[in-house]
Amino acid sequence: MLWLLAIVACAPAEAPGVALPEFLAVATAHIAPSYPTAGALISSPDQSSSGIQIRMDRAWRDGKNLNADVCFTLPDASDWSISSAALNSGELVQPDFGTMLINLQEPINGQPGERCDTLTFLVPPDAEIGHATITIEAIAAYPREDEYCTVYMPKIQQALVERGVAITVGCTEDKGVATLQILSRPPEMSMEQAQDIVFDDDFYSVHGPWAFAFSVSQ
Repeated sequence: MLWLLAIVACAPAEAPGVALPEFLAVATAHIAPSYPTAGALISSPDQSSSGIQIRMDRAWRDGKNLNADVCFTLPDASDWSISSAALNSGELVQPDFGTMLINLQEPINGQPGERCDTLTFLVPPDAEIGHATITIEAIAAYPREDEYCTVYMPKIQQALVERGVAITVGCTEDKGVATLQILSRPPEMSMEQAQDIVFDDDFYSVHGPWAFAFSVSQ
């Protein structure tokens, strides 16, 4: 017995697990028997909307988490990720989720790239997940600082023209750094209102939805 205790005492500490985003509570290490573990059958694993193909390779419940592996085509070489999604099952609606990157293939030679992530939704142990739907509502590529002028300024101006919004944007350079600026706006519009329009997340998002229905084996 003493030799067993000595081995346990000298065993190396386990490697830290993958950290989930702060907005998703991390499950405790102990999984009570009341937390089920089960696979899922996906009825429509491939969905297309707004020119973007998204597929769900698998879904499963593991203790407190409902997980799903999803892959989507990249619209371009920007840093795209799933920005909005929700789990729906009966009265359960869970809009908060964490993501873990599985694989990333950059676009090459005119071929679209692909990103794969595991989505994780926290669910209570007594939640009925016999039949559920994960709806991916949008993907987004939030601009890097140097992309506002080089990539997004023409898109933003074109969208403003199409919407009939009398805002003119441009880029000014200060000490070698280009900055997106609002050059003109309607007299009745405040600068704060104009900034809300120009820097709206919709300019950097592609909206679906892509809805994946599945049943969890009991």
